[in-house]
Amino acid sequence: MKFPRTIRLDPSDVKVFPLAAEPGEWAVTGTFAFADTGPAAMSRKEQLAFMSGWLGTGSFGRSTMVQVVDITAEQYDDVVRMIADHLVSAYGAPDRDAALAAARDEAADAAGLCDHPVNTLLAIEREFTDDGISERVSAITPEPAGAHTRVWEIVEDED
Repeated sequence: MKFPRTIRLDPSDVKVFPLAAEPGEWAVTGTFAFADTGPAAMSRKEQLAFMSGWLGTGSFGRSTMVQVVDITAEQYDDVVRMIADHLVSAYGAPDRDAALAAARDEAADAAGLCDHPVNTLLAIEREFTDDGISERVSAITPEPAGAHTRVWEIVEDED
């Protein structure tokens, strides 16, 4: 099974999000964190987390990019447990069973976004709409091994 894991390509996450996820954390979209709020109630950093942040399941901080990687069944179960614990402690889930059900759904949704080759990078964009929150995920697929991107072309001078 494949699952998203946070990756930090530059130090910007530390500066733009209220809390940045550490590189290498398992991640979910974490859109549920914004379900009961609106842009007017958010700080600028919270707005940026809303617009483009994945939720790391270790720190529950945000990451701009995630990488598609393989996950074991045991690691996946750990992710579900971490999300459920977070739903209880941070969001007051009514009980552990309800938190586990929601965590399973969140993890399954994240895994469902990983129908790409390993090492594909994923970015997320969200916006508030009249119908609720709209979410789009974009994929940046890795170049095949040995492939090079053409940077320039040699052209003969015309005299």
